[in-house]
Amino acid sequence: MTPAGLAIHCETGAIACEPAVNEPPLLNRLGAETSPYLLQHAANPVDWYPWSEEALETARREDKPVLLSIGYSACHWCHVMAHESFEDPATAERMNALFVNVKVDREERPDLDRIYQLAHHVLSRRPGGWPLTVFLNPHNQLPFFIGTYFPRQPRYNLPGFVPLLEQAAGYYRSNRAELEQQNAALQQFLDDLPRHRGAPGELAQRLIDAATAELQKDFDADHGGFGGAPKFPHTSALQFLLERWQAGGRTDQAVLHAVVFTLGKMAGGGIYDQIGGGFCRYSVDAWWEIPHFEKMLYDNGPLLTLYACAWLVTGDAELREVAEQTGAWVMAEMEAPEGGYYASLDADSEGAEGRYYLWRRDQVRELLSADQARLVEAYYGLNQGPNFEGSWHLGRSGGDLAALAAAFGLAERQGRDLLAAARAKLLAARASRVRPGRDEKVLTSWNGLMIQGMAAAGRILGRADFVNSATRALAAVRRHCWRDGRLLAVYKDGQARFPAYLDDHAFLLDACLELLQCRWCGATLEWAVALADALLERFHDGVDGGFYFTAHDHESLVHRPKPLADESMPAGCAVAASALLRLGHLLGRSGYLEAVESGLRAAVGAVADYPLGHASLARALQLHLQGPRVVILRGLAEAMEPWQDLVRRCYDPRLLCLPIPSAATGLPEPLGRWNTDLPVAAQICDSGRCLPPVTYLEEFAELLG
Repeated sequence: MTPAGLAIHCETGAIACEPAVNEPPLLNRLGAETSPYLLQHAANPVDWYPWSEEALETARREDKPVLLSIGYSACHWCHVMAHESFEDPATAERMNALFVNVKVDREERPDLDRIYQLAHHVLSRRPGGWPLTVFLNPHNQLPFFIGTYFPRQPRYNLPGFVPLLEQAAGYYRSNRAELEQQNAALQQFLDDLPRHRGAPGELAQRLIDAATAELQKDFDADHGGFGGAPKFPHTSALQFLLERWQAGGRTDQAVLHAVVFTLGKMAGGGIYDQIGGGFCRYSVDAWWEIPHFEKMLYDNGPLLTLYACAWLVTGDAELREVAEQTGAWVMAEMEAPEGGYYASLDADSEGAEGRYYLWRRDQVRELLSADQARLVEAYYGLNQGPNFEGSWHLGRSGGDLAALAAAFGLAERQGRDLLAAARAKLLAARASRVRPGRDEKVLTSWNGLMIQGMAAAGRILGRADFVNSATRALAAVRRHCWRDGRLLAVYKDGQARFPAYLDDHAFLLDACLELLQCRWCGATLEWAVALADALLERFHDGVDGGFYFTAHDHESLVHRPKPLADESMPAGCAVAASALLRLGHLLGRSGYLEAVESGLRAAVGAVADYPLGHASLARALQLHLQGPRVVILRGLAEAMEPWQDLVRRCYDPRLLCLPIPSAATGLPEPLGRWNTDLPVAAQICDSGRCLPPVTYLEEFAELLG
């Protein structure tokens, strides 16, 4: 694992960010911020500004270039650069003399991050990452040099940071004509970007088939997943393949194998926290053994849904166990007391990456009985050589538990009980260690992903506690981040800030629809409609189709992206399309459906070009081609339970089932058109037609198929 590689793929962990008992006086303008990442830099000798008109105006007035540094609190290499350079008085002196310095939390300002990550790719022809270091022309906010991590002294084939500062400032002073020419070319590229995506495409099944074939070609048959190191889960691609298997009649076992095999390999690897549950960001190797140890909310929400769905399809107890352990971790460590979910856990504690998660063999033997220790060492690989800096990061390298138990003369049940007792002891001991720092921002978009995941897993697994947690989180986001019909993106320390982005609206709308499948709430449906209307009003491109990342009245920046690709999260435009399709069919809103179709026509060329990067769009296209399947249950709550259970056991990604009590009033059309005096009645609408209501469970089961 070399720092040179990490400078590019730099979504790594960070040191614990709890404030010291005796904090030094704040030396810059970040002390008034709420972002934990910005507050970590509030005592730097660098004269940091947050992104603001004040900073830009100061740079223009003094004719100084802007040094823009973008990162986040769980980024290991962000903190390496901070310790090496931003905390160093001599380096800070040169930064302050030569630049107006601006610090941005990319989780608060994904709009800025998207623009300058794109600029990095255009200017350097390399993928970006964090920290992102951008030298801006203050008069137009366009970059003239851009990179990621830079060391204080030259190493890893990278220049030293201070000489780089001098060169960048000198170039700005002495090469204005060349700088203006480069800026003009970059601006022209950004302005022309929508045309680079190709002409609108046909919404055809052949695109789905081609994407499926391409993903199967990219599948790693030895270790699961796609591609080599560093290896990311690519959850959207796996979810697409699972849905494609179902839509194709459940006959293509190779497609199902790619999903289930990958989930099994991930569950057995070090990317999954074998003791505490939950997934780390990605693996530095191709076989899932050693992760970057940060845990991000946005990974675990979609993975919860995927593992629950895969269990529903296969009945594999391990897949269910992973989903339940991950949900339990979310509630134990990521749920705020007042509701809502925190953003992330750092990788580092006590100044070292992964230290919280590592074990020595003697530690394990001291904590466990002899029988427990023998089984744990064999199952988790402690009888092999250390795999991370002289210690062990646990993964299930010992093979099948049943076979291992038999080799020790134990029944499988005895082996599982021994292992469960040992895990509980190890978890309790680990809890006494210095914990990784936790970023306690409540981000609307990330909460949308986790609410959807907890609700889906709760519904599928029959876990009411998961559904209750998701319900609390949705209520908290609405209470804190919905103001006068407008959504805000971040909540922290009693303050909600920043106008919400496309992802905030799309992910939250999707979460509302998932929660409505768990239990009826008229207020949730009303909010879903308000979110959908706001999404269309503020983000929809009524001329060329699709959705902008920022609202029509957002701060004017050098580029207004209309992103199509899945990145660390699913593409917001794709999630918006899927959610609007479901809601449009549920309520008969043709405007929603027309916006989806025009957006897909403008975007499907990307699916053909690069399926792995546009799997969420492929999922939305598949749903559009087949159409959602809407089921409305009306009746007494207790009487509807077996009907809901029947739906729960049916894996059909197209299905949207709302259990509406007979006593519910004020329903929007067409939901308010019918009720029943019977204990339960169900209506199924599919393929453009609604069947007559059915009142017998057996008949309902037959119609569900």
